[in-house]
Amino acid sequence: MEGTISVIEVDKIGSATSPLNLSRNLSVIGKNGAARAGDVVVVRVLTDNATYNMLELPTGRLAKVNPGDLIVGVLGRRRALKGFVGDVPATVSAGDELHLLNLGGVIGSCTGHHSSLDDAIKVEVAGLACSSEGAVRNIADVGLSLREALGQTAPLVVIAGACMNSGKTYAATEIIQQGTRGGLRVAAAKLSGIACLRDTLNMADHGAIATASFLDCGLPSTVGVGDLAPVAKAIIARLNESAPDLIVIELGDGILGGYSVESVFEDEEFREATAVLVFCASDYVGAWGGIELFGRRGIKVDLVAGSVTDSKMGEDFIQNEFGVPAANARRNGSKLFEIVRAKMWSAPAERSGDGAFTSARNS
Repeated sequence: MEGTISVIEVDKIGSATSPLNLSRNLSVIGKNGAARAGDVVVVRVLTDNATYNMLELPTGRLAKVNPGDLIVGVLGRRRALKGFVGDVPATVSAGDELHLLNLGGVIGSCTGHHSSLDDAIKVEVAGLACSSEGAVRNIADVGLSLREALGQTAPLVVIAGACMNSGKTYAATEIIQQGTRGGLRVAAAKLSGIACLRDTLNMADHGAIATASFLDCGLPSTVGVGDLAPVAKAIIARLNESAPDLIVIELGDGILGGYSVESVFEDEEFREATAVLVFCASDYVGAWGGIELFGRRGIKVDLVAGSVTDSKMGEDFIQNEFGVPAANARRNGSKLFEIVRAKMWSAPAERSGDGAFTSARNS
């Protein structure tokens, strides 16, 4: 079947394929050469999972995944501390068994998972989506071109965290909402993690005039990227086309881990464009660790947020013991944004002729 092309009708399409705008009727081929991250794969669901059995569709809606369903996803890697871990196999052929690694439809060979989860849903490969000539389709085929230079940009509000589920998305969406209510044009991005539309849709729901993510660069995840800076610059350049007053960037996962998050801070242009750095953590040690790790790079954390500030005691402790402003997105989003606003325009900034801000960050 390696060179034979057939047409197959699928039941559900994962959001990780959304850059390609696929239909439910797809041409597939049974085998290709070396498998690549981002290759579009059609699989049949073999097992169920009581706690992790949803697929996000390109519309953002969640659909239940049932044994027997024929679904479309992309090959990719995952390194979730509190989720699944998996890799792209060397080759993929019809009949191979793989796993559903996330709700966006990233598919690979699962090598482990968090103790709170059941085994990842097992799937059988039906084929690889291909063109009429038999070329396997890949989301990178329509991805943004990576950039080595950033150029002029609106100031960046960068939100990093100690790990997943530390409050980064909540802080990001609150900053977007407060800025929008204050009359600013706010664009937003998810720069690292694994492909899923949930966070960027959430950003748009809170007022972002434009959103983008690493998925727009043809990446199913940022595992193994190595240098995230060219991806960041491509995303930022795309968002600057909407002439925003600021760009809110969420870095998925933690600053340590498998998603190449730390690499972006090695880039001088990215650091200079960052007007405010917000760090989210769930406890004091995580907050201290983030401040310390950034400090070793000569970078100052401007504000601590996240679940460590869910109690007023945590907010006070960070301010008194670490000397860093703290604010909670859930209890007082306006305070959070006022600190961001004050930091953002405390350094000289000038508006260029096309309406975009440029600013320098003081470390």
